[in-house]
Amino acid sequence: MTIQNNISQILSEASHPITSDADLTYLMDAIGDSKYVLLGEASHGTHEYYTWRAKISQRLIEEKGFNFIAVEGDWPNCYQLNRYIKNYANAKPNAYEALLNFKRWPTWMWANWEIVAFSEWLKSYNMDKPMKNRIGFFGLDIYSLWESLEVIIDYLKTKDLATLKTALKAIRCFEPYKADDGQSYAKANAIVPELCTDEVVKLLWELRRKMPQYDGDIENAFNIEQNALISVNAEKYYRAMLSGGSLAWNIRDWHMNNTLDRLMKLHGKNAKCIVWEHNTHIGDARATNMTDEGMINLGQLINEEHLNEGVFALGFGSYKGSVIAGRKWSDVMRKQIVPPAINNSWEYYLHNAGNTNNRLILLDKIKDENFKKTPLEHRAIGVVYNPEYEQYGNYVPSILTTRYNAFFFIDETSALHPLHITPDGHQLPETFPFGI
Repeated sequence: MTIQNNISQILSEASHPITSDADLTYLMDAIGDSKYVLLGEASHGTHEYYTWRAKISQRLIEEKGFNFIAVEGDWPNCYQLNRYIKNYANAKPNAYEALLNFKRWPTWMWANWEIVAFSEWLKSYNMDKPMKNRIGFFGLDIYSLWESLEVIIDYLKTKDLATLKTALKAIRCFEPYKADDGQSYAKANAIVPELCTDEVVKLLWELRRKMPQYDGDIENAFNIEQNALISVNAEKYYRAMLSGGSLAWNIRDWHMNNTLDRLMKLHGKNAKCIVWEHNTHIGDARATNMTDEGMINLGQLINEEHLNEGVFALGFGSYKGSVIAGRKWSDVMRKQIVPPAINNSWEYYLHNAGNTNNRLILLDKIKDENFKKTPLEHRAIGVVYNPEYEQYGNYVPSILTTRYNAFFFIDETSALHPLHITPDGHQLPETFPFGI
């Protein structure tokens, strides 16, 4: 038997066809009592990754009592959506309006009809729950430096005019570098190291010292402190941008891990979380060539710190299809064709492992030792994507069984539906408003 047939056969034997929501019971059983469930994606622009993660999250919330969803998104914008989902006063009137706040490129990652539909389901689910039991939606990412400072300033205008002066000093320090997402700040730091470091560190220190005086709304107080923490860590991230290597990447994933820890503490000792991020973040970096570059990721950190509490990582992937992406940074979003996966990749073998479109592979059940030591190329599509060059930069060598606990394979996927593009010739996608 050839190596190809052997790999495909092992994958086939570990597979469960997924034809409806009911088939997710296999996954629910495998997740068991895990407190951390990490749901990946092989791109930031694929319809099926979003809709299946929503279906899985619904069942985790309803059947296993998960408390919140944390995503690879900016904190301020996600927090506005969280306020809507939890039915707070002065929230946006609907999910569509809340998601229009996502204006930083790539807008389509969260400003899409798939998230509108899921957000409306979450709001409906929360409607009759006590506030402490309502499901939250939070961003883990680090990129919202200026938005976070602006949130702090607006808050302090009515709470603390003395600390407002510190916040204004911090934002003035960054103001000359606002136009290009931190690149000019990174270059300026090559000449004047730690240009605005003192300003944001002092702001965080003052806010933490005075926070108990500010607000009886614990979650809103947490929000202000989180924005200050983002300011500190984003400044570190931008300083590291020009140094090359792994430092900027690691600062970002350390920040996301720290934010997740803070959210778990906010929700209490029995809290359970669902994380939505790219496979590159939720799949354990130690099972890839990322370690050769000195890179860590969120999946690795969570496994190192919380394995005894139950960590379950579900990767996603497909063989071919279409995706929303840009061809360069800040490019217009466009629907692009995803070609068939390259030969001898995990996606290639998964394609040859069966004739059903959607399959769940429970990797923990695979016992073949040679298989569990085999690194193969594994597709990863980012917000910048050029299909014609895919084989040169869109595959990460990975040992599948140690990168994830399970894998959700969809043979052919389709592009998601951004809010800023009229979907399907003026027809809303099938996910709107409640058909997730």
